[in-house]
Amino acid sequence: MDFGASVIFRETTLAGAFVIEPEKHEDQRGFFARTFCREEFSARGLNPDIAQCNVSFNNRKGTLRGMHYQAPPFAEAKLVRCTAGAVFDVIIDLRKSSRTFRRHFAVELRPSSGKMLYIPEGFAHGFQTLLDNTEVFYQMSQPYAPQCARGVRWNDPSFGIEWPPAERTIVERDRNYPDFVTDEGGLGQ
Repeated sequence: MDFGASVIFRETTLAGAFVIEPEKHEDQRGFFARTFCREEFSARGLNPDIAQCNVSFNNRKGTLRGMHYQAPPFAEAKLVRCTAGAVFDVIIDLRKSSRTFRRHFAVELRPSSGKMLYIPEGFAHGFQTLLDNTEVFYQMSQPYAPQCARGVRWNDPSFGIEWPPAERTIVERDRNYPDFVTDEGGLGQ
């Protein structure tokens, strides 16, 4: 077996964001796959730093978390993977100078696919669970900085996200973010 497995990077429709799949090497025991490689990330211009890892566990189908980001100087890149259950994962490009500014991308993440989503700095991120007992694992390039925590509303018409129908569980903070307005830094308020 070749233990020099690589990671497969598939660029999304948003500049700098990738769906990442491990290249599985299978035998009678199961499979071996690399999910992260600093050199492979760096070679593609992606931020390979990992400053913090988090887990989000969600009891109910329809739980919606987002759309969150951190403002500079703690803007963060994220690598997100669903480790149990399933999510409809969404990102929005909030970089005013980007050719994909205000556009969104969505992908379904499930443990069986092994797919991950790489989210560059300057993007808002959120997800809706598709199954009960769903867990999401995050690797972040910056530690959490509450003074830089920001968000945009999950259903803001500025973005036109078509979420799967569900009886949603959403905390007040996420439900009540104001309408998106660009500021001089390019991110919404």
